Amino acid sequence: MAPTHTCVVNQLRQLVYYHLDNNLLKNALFFAERLEAIDRRSSESAHLLSLCHLRLGDNASAYEYSKTAGSRGSQLGCTYVFAQACLALHRYKDGITALEKAKALWGAKNNFGKHTANSRQLLPDAAAASCLLGKLYYGYDDKLKATRCFEESLKLNPFMWDAFTGLCDMGVPMRVENIFKMNPEMEAIIKQGYPDQLESQSSKDSVASISTMPDQERTRPSTRPASVVSDTPDPFNNVSTRGFAGGIFGTLGISQKLNESNPSLTNLPAAGGGGIGPEAMETPTGPSAILDVTQNRRDPGVLAYSNEAPPAPTRKTRTLQGLGMDFSVDAPKMSRGITSKRSQKLPMPRAIPYEEHVDESAAAQAVRSNSVSHTTGDRKRTVSGQVVPRQSSEDPGAPQRRSVRLFNQIRPTSTKSSSNGPTIGLPAGRELKKTRQPISKIMRPSSSASTVGRQVSGNRKPVEEPMDVDQKETSSRSWYGTVTSIQPPKSSEPDSVKQEVALKFLLDLFRTFGSGYFALSKFACADALQLYNQLPKQQQDTAWVMAQMGRAYYEQAAYAEAEKYFKKIRQLAPTRFEDMEIYSTILWHLKRETDLAFLAHELIDSSWQSPQAWCALGNSWSLARDHEQALRSFRRATQLDSKFAYAFTLQGHEHVANEEYDKALVAYRAGMTADKRHYNAWYGLGRVYEKLGNYDKAFFHFENASRINPTNAVLICCIGTVLEKQKDARQALLYFTKATDLAPRSTLTRFKKARTLMALGLLDHALSELTVLKDMAPDEAMVHFLLGRLYKSMRERGLAVHHFTIALNLDPKASQQIKEAIESIEEDDEDYENSMTA
Repeated sequence: MAPTHTCVVNQLRQLVYYHLDNNLLKNALFFAERLEAIDRRSSESAHLLSLCHLRLGDNASAYEYSKTAGSRGSQLGCTYVFAQACLALHRYKDGITALEKAKALWGAKNNFGKHTANSRQLLPDAAAASCLLGKLYYGYDDKLKATRCFEESLKLNPFMWDAFTGLCDMGVPMRVENIFKMNPEMEAIIKQGYPDQLESQSSKDSVASISTMPDQERTRPSTRPASVVSDTPDPFNNVSTRGFAGGIFGTLGISQKLNESNPSLTNLPAAGGGGIGPEAMETPTGPSAILDVTQNRRDPGVLAYSNEAPPAPTRKTRTLQGLGMDFSVDAPKMSRGITSKRSQKLPMPRAIPYEEHVDESAAAQAVRSNSVSHTTGDRKRTVSGQVVPRQSSEDPGAPQRRSVRLFNQIRPTSTKSSSNGPTIGLPAGRELKKTRQPISKIMRPSSSASTVGRQVSGNRKPVEEPMDVDQKETSSRSWYGTVTSIQPPKSSEPDSVKQEVALKFLLDLFRTFGSGYFALSKFACADALQLYNQLPKQQQDTAWVMAQMGRAYYEQAAYAEAEKYFKKIRQLAPTRFEDMEIYSTILWHLKRETDLAFLAHELIDSSWQSPQAWCALGNSWSLARDHEQALRSFRRATQLDSKFAYAFTLQGHEHVANEEYDKALVAYRAGMTADKRHYNAWYGLGRVYEKLGNYDKAFFHFENASRINPTNAVLICCIGTVLEKQKDARQALLYFTKATDLAPRSTLTRFKKARTLMALGLLDHALSELTVLKDMAPDEAMVHFLLGRLYKSMRERGLAVHHFTIALNLDPKASQQIKEAIESIEEDDEDYENSMTA
């Protein structure tokens, strides 16, 4: 018999999903190619093939295979893969067009809370698609539309971290507290319940139901063929609508009970396709083993059952004595065929006696109700309520029913009866329709265990002999035991409350993360450090948080403090490459040549494909004053990542050191193209123009860099220097004062401020600044030289000579200039004396 095309396609899809879930990407690609060859017309086959290429990092192949359906926006999976490939290949316009065309497919989707260990959503929802669209617009240099897309993504899902960091990196002003908060969709999902909660409760119910089965019933192999597959094209999406995320969680146990009570139901296909073993129908499994017993009927002889459980019978509270019972069963032969009498209405089962103070749980009612209804439903009964056995099957070659095999396995050997209990029966000639003994009002709950609700599989057995109410029950699988072994289901309200509390805790936590990241994106380093210090200790000890705090100290030029955090990162995550270029620059500023060389070799040995490693190596060569080797390393970093702006900037710094200003301009402009908010590149261009004497352009680039990073004292000081060279001392003094306020420990800004004050004739203010500066840098020759000049202007000859002498001792190379300053003091004194005598 030739296999059907649909079954072969579904089996191949199942194999692709299996290998994707197990991260066997080459295997998944192999089977995806086989699937695409068999089912070329299906866009889903193209989606799976392009998805495998994308996850393997082959973006060009992913682009080509998804282009047909993805560029038209006709299939959401292909469109999403196509857009991701376009983003990687910098074909932003193609990706934008495809996602906009497919907006009708993803615009109303919301998959929040639907991803668990056993249920996934392979296709994106509106939040994910909007985030990707924002990245494409940002790459296309459309900042306005990128901002709108990121904002829309965060409105739908506040945990879309990429969208938030994208807004921060673009410098968009935000109110972080309004982003990380509950929205109506999240509240509705919490009240409805997460799929994993429903799945857990359903699995517990299934385990409890199966635990009440006899050992023979639990371990008996199923007759379901393993090759049967479902027609459902996507098992992952099917799970959310018909599986654990849907509305059949409460009926999962019913499906299993139906399956156990009627062996012919085991021929039904599973929801997840083929490849499920025989035990999948009798043990709690993942969503791929869930049955939908109302669809995909293949066998006309199987009666269609409803997923809804019949109402439980009215409970009666009765007083029971401490009695036991023992009974024997001689099971009559039961027919396999389904007669017309099975369509009759199910009579209400009789109430089960209970102890006066024992309450029947809801789980017990469900098990008893399902067991009675699915096993004796649509069967003819006698006046006393006994089930009439089915007639013999007309097909002598038909396989024996499951219930008959079960009875043959557990047929008891004892048939003794007791005359102590009252018996009500039919004439002896009607042996096949013997009624069971009525249940006494003075009977303990375990006495009813043998006949009602004993088996979850639903195999009710008529009683042939009168029951002995004097003897104790010897079977451990009684109805009372079954009821007490099943825990009553917990109310969903406490779970929803707990989930809401947990979700609010996470939102508060991520609000702190987001506030810190947003503050650092604005270069408000002190605020960022304060926020990160508010995080729990276990979060502060993670590599990402320590890297953020290290960057904050680095931006403040507190290199020693920043080094401590990056040292901890190297101990905690030695394989981490992100932010290592910052660490290497910190070591460069601290002149730690040995530590920098060791870091560079460690990173290069770990991965030759890391641009951060090559930046560290370039900084090491730069500190050793080998600028050519440093340039080679920085070029290699930019070859590995053309969007790595910092590598271009470091390359420009090396060209400036070699006085190759034209090449430096090219490198800095490349860094600005890679990242428009990379203020280091703007600063580099300003330095080059300043050295070339083009102060207007230097001022323009320094000012733009300062707008990006308004808290950087060095940038503000550079603006003041350019204004000073343009003979605008008063405007320069404003910038020097601002820089001193931002960085009061910076000796350079305070020195330039004091020099400008002297140029403006504000000698007292200059003296106070230089006094502070002398205490900060007592071994700096220029400070003492400037003090000597100040005292010379104030006619303090002795103090002037004193500081000139200290400067001469600290910097003998400048002896000629210092001696000329001392001689000028004597000349000024002579001129002053001559003017007084004249």
